[in-house]
This record gives sequence, C-alpha cells and structure tokens, in this order.
Amino acid sequence: MTVNRTNPAQWSHALSVARQACARVFRDGGAPADALEAFGIAREDSACDWSSAVEMIADALCAQPMERAAA
Repeated sequence: MTVNRTNPAQWSHALSVARQACARVFRDGGAPADALEAFGIAREDSACDWSSAVEMIADALCAQPMERAAA
C-alpha cells in the first residue's frame, strides 16, 4: 500500500491510536476484523493480521481531515 504521508507527526499519532485500539480489541478477545469493524473499515478477506489492521486503521485516521483548534 503506497500512501503519501506528508505529515509525519499525524502519521505517528494515528499509528499510536491504532495500536492502542487494536490492543484493547485483542485484550477483549477480538480479532483484527473486529478492530477494523470498530473503525468502519470493510475488509473482504478474513485473513487480516494485526499489523495490517493497525496500518489500515492509521490510514483511515489520516484520510480524515484534521480539525484545527481554536486560537
């Protein structure tokens, strides 16, 4: 998957959030597909592993525009 990550800080933060979310799903006995479903990501094949789930969730988080904080 080739993604243009122009903001390394946003990508790093998205990876952290994705890892934390996947860890919670794993701790509760879920599968990678359950973590993807929690973020509204449709996955065709069920052979998804945790590392690809983390990257897919981070990609989805980076695809959404960032909201700017009030000054």
